[in-house]
Amino acid sequence: MLGWVIACHDYAAQDMLLDLEQRFGSQAQCLAVNYWAGLSANMLGRMMCDALHQVDSGDGVIFLTDKTGAAPYRAAALLSHKHAHCEVIAGVYPGLLLEMLPLRGQLGSNDFRTRIVAAGGEGVTSLWHQQQKNPPFCLHRS
Repeated sequence: MLGWVIACHDYAAQDMLLDLEQRFGSQAQCLAVNYWAGLSANMLGRMMCDALHQVDSGDGVIFLTDKTGAAPYRAAALLSHKHAHCEVIAGVYPGLLLEMLPLRGQLGSNDFRTRIVAAGGEGVTSLWHQQQKNPPFCLHRS
């Protein structure tokens, strides 16, 4: 099963996880990381790293963040490069998580990334999708 780290501003991550738990019971391999204004990038990175290791069973981890380019998204992006089968999604909202919950145990991380971005509409994207728009800088010798 894919591990989920829900990382959003203020109480949004905790609220989304509580909503899932109230509807479906305790969620294995799923944690919330709340990001508060004034929290250092270093501390957020440590919190995200701890969450990653707690939810990872070897099947992959999905970071579910609220805003593309915001601090939780950036921290997740840095961690995702160090771990196989790790995806970063931005623009998540409670209804989308409810819709995607059954797929945690059915899909691999790449397929899950594709499905959640398609299901989420225009406001949902992934680190992978953003990288396809802006490929890495390469020097070309003439």
